[in-house]
Amino acid sequence: MPIVTVQVTREGTTPDRSSVSPEEKAAIITGVSQVLLDVLKKPLESTYVVIEEVELDNWGWGGLPTAQYRKILADAARDREDQPGK
Repeated sequence: MPIVTVQVTREGTTPDRSSVSPEEKAAIITGVSQVLLDVLKKPLESTYVVIEEVELDNWGWGGLPTAQYRKILADAARDREDQPGK
C-alpha cells in the first residue's frame, strides 16, 4: 500500500486565492495515483495520497526565505527588461 505525501505551498494560483483549490487537489490525487498504477502496478484503491499545504513563511529556496528570493528574481528580471540588448 503506497502512501505518497505531496507538499504544496499554501498560495493560490491567482491573487484572489490563498490555497490550492479542491479541484486542484483532486487532480493531484488522481495524477499521483495514476503514476503509481502505471509505474508500479499499484491498484488505485490501495494508494493513499496526502496533500500538505506549507505556509509561504515556512519554506525557502536559493538560501533565502521564498518571498525574499522571489523579490530578488523579480528585480533582476525587471532590470533585464530595462536594459534591452544586454
